[in-house]
Amino acid sequence: MLQLWRLSALAVFLCWLQLALGEDQVVLSENAKLSNETLLWGPYRPNLYFGVRPRIPKSLTTGLLWTKVDSFTEVQNNFRHTCEQHEGMAGYGWDEYDVRLGGRQTIHDAGNMVDITTEFVKIPGGSHGGSWGVRVKGTPRENAPEHLITSIVFYAAMEGFGSLQVSNEEDELGVEGTVKMEGSSNELGEFTLEVTDGPETNVHPPATHKSYASKPLDRTIVASLQIEDANIWQAKALLFQHMKTEIEEMISLYGNENTPPPWQIFTIANNIREGNMHFVQKVFDGAFEFDIVFSSGSAPEPVTSDAISQAIKSATKSFSDRFSKVLAPKAPFDKSKYQAFARSMFSNLIGGIGYFYGDAIVDRSYAPEYEEENEGFWEETAEARQRQGAVKLEGPAELYTSIPSRPFFPRGFLWDEGFHLIPVADWDMDLTLDIVKSWFSLMDEDGWIGREQILGPEARSKVPPEFQVQYPHYANPPTLFLIFDALIDKLQKGALFKDSTDPLESIRSAHLQNPDNAKDYLRNLYPLLKRHYFWFRKTQWGDIKSYDREAFSTKEAYRWRGRTQTHVLPSGLDDYPRPQPPHPGELHTDLVSWMGMMTRSMRRIAETIGETDDAKEYQGYETAIIRNIDDLHWDQKAQTYCDATIDDYEESVHVCHKGYISIFPFLTGLLPADSPRLGAVLDLISDPEEMWSPYGLTSLSKSSPNYGTGENYWRSPVWMNINYLAVKALLDLSRSTGPHQQRAAKLYTSLRKNLVENVFKEWERTGFAWEQYNPETGEGQRTQHFTGWTSLVVKIMAMPDIQKRGEIKDEL
Repeated sequence: MLQLWRLSALAVFLCWLQLALGEDQVVLSENAKLSNETLLWGPYRPNLYFGVRPRIPKSLTTGLLWTKVDSFTEVQNNFRHTCEQHEGMAGYGWDEYDVRLGGRQTIHDAGNMVDITTEFVKIPGGSHGGSWGVRVKGTPRENAPEHLITSIVFYAAMEGFGSLQVSNEEDELGVEGTVKMEGSSNELGEFTLEVTDGPETNVHPPATHKSYASKPLDRTIVASLQIEDANIWQAKALLFQHMKTEIEEMISLYGNENTPPPWQIFTIANNIREGNMHFVQKVFDGAFEFDIVFSSGSAPEPVTSDAISQAIKSATKSFSDRFSKVLAPKAPFDKSKYQAFARSMFSNLIGGIGYFYGDAIVDRSYAPEYEEENEGFWEETAEARQRQGAVKLEGPAELYTSIPSRPFFPRGFLWDEGFHLIPVADWDMDLTLDIVKSWFSLMDEDGWIGREQILGPEARSKVPPEFQVQYPHYANPPTLFLIFDALIDKLQKGALFKDSTDPLESIRSAHLQNPDNAKDYLRNLYPLLKRHYFWFRKTQWGDIKSYDREAFSTKEAYRWRGRTQTHVLPSGLDDYPRPQPPHPGELHTDLVSWMGMMTRSMRRIAETIGETDDAKEYQGYETAIIRNIDDLHWDQKAQTYCDATIDDYEESVHVCHKGYISIFPFLTGLLPADSPRLGAVLDLISDPEEMWSPYGLTSLSKSSPNYGTGENYWRSPVWMNINYLAVKALLDLSRSTGPHQQRAAKLYTSLRKNLVENVFKEWERTGFAWEQYNPETGEGQRTQHFTGWTSLVVKIMAMPDIQKRGEIKDEL
């Protein structure tokens, strides 16, 4: 009935609006509105195991905590809230998730001997973004004791202007039945939030101590607090602080010799009152289940547990149907064992999308040392950074983005995001473009976007102080332009899902099904794109003229700013070997390649929106960059692309560290199929003594004296983002007539197989995707639950098996 009412009301509205505006405009307007509504709510606190909030600054925020309570010594360490590395998990994440519908997450908490399932669903209706619900289930693991006691705490808080109050009458023994809250805000209107008792199968700890009489655990305990907005994110610390008072009172009352059992003592106060933050605690013996239900006051009817059950079933079917059409693995990965893996990897990518709001720390000193013009500049810039005279908080700003890793990198990273969105663009282009727009809205008046978005104190709590400051002269690879290329490719091919049975297809692919809509999007964003492009050219230029370098163009050369003696963090390749010592005359192969890709993308955008003069200008830059890559970076003796620097005789020389940097012109699609350099590039990629391994391409050649040395971050491990670019480039080459077509096809097939099988093997073994993979063993290492660009394995699995005739088709 709820869905029928909504559709009837929408039909009447559309009939009226079509008369006034015309059918095309109505459809676009309504799609935009529905898109915003379906994206309003979500588990947009990805740093938590589970936390729901809307895409609204200072609004309702929720979270979930739990622990087993079988001893007094382990409770504090076992309380889960924020995702942490090496916290006793046997794996966790979304088994299936669609950002517009919801999905199922399973948390295999080996330390607490329980598997927690959260099934989050959205239920449309009303004028404030709809309603939602989450079903929380707990299942004891095989090694759990017969009576596993679990304490679980849900909290809800209202930041900013608005209200949130518990509407149950206060009872000193706790709440019987459903806990009910009522709230309102300008953006959300009036709403209710309920925490149900759950089914009758739920069991609670029995009365084994006389303290049970004053706090029976078959009831729900509710404590209301008044907390400053700036501290609400510290829910776990606030819970502990509140619980400490209760524990002390109970010990004082019963003494050390007659202390209540831990599940009785580690409880909050029964204290319903006015406040802006409310903790709701339940204690279970064995398996458990309950619902958390948010009902918008403008919806035609409140959400029920039955409605949640139906929505869960519908979301599961919708996800399965869409995944099988959009991202289904191709041979040899079409076997059943790969299905759950592929779905989980993709679900964790989009399940990691978050909404962030807060201030950022920026150094606006524009110190002259940051120009990096002098020899020894890295020492001067280090001193300038230490001064921090103009370091200040800027903002607040908001960002809607996916993240690299929920436990370790729960924030936006600029160059990561372009890779993240590659598979998302296949799933939901409208969502993808919404995220891209959110990133470009962060741009300052010069055209700079901070490479790492650490917005607010909650985000900063995960970052060491020395890495919190952002510098407006630091760039980052412009990978978001890969998404503009994907959009234009799809527009040129034609809408892919006109016959789709997905009821949300008109929203997901609105920009594809109506090319004018896509052109308007690009046209509106174009001034920002142009400003960003020319910021790169102005701030990251490389010096050709001062050192009498011979090249087709005297302008198209580039150098990363922000370099130290050991790292080039802005490049994203951190500790990858560079010329030593650093020199202001350096030229960087990877950056000029990124600039070539970015320029090509800007040309295509300009052509698409009819900016013909600009397109011609970009074409000139593109030609010059491609020519200069050979003129400035190809080393004939080493037969590879190299960085350049200035030696003691003021001569330009190449410094060749074979590895990812050496193949960047190929990775970014700047080498044509008949390039005379291509054979040497393929030699480097395919040689087991250089970059080839059974697990993917190594970041540095095994022949390098720097292989595996120092920090060894980008000095040997296998990284999925760069390997994806290699797989894509090999696939493109295999489709292009030329002398290397057959060789590229064989390398593509082998590399694709190696990457997928290894990531899958490690996912099965450890329960996690990893930041990088050991080049000698294939083992996952560094950051666990790295479901950002490692999820590109899903895109690789969905690429064709070109060993079978007739299966080659465009992979956008």
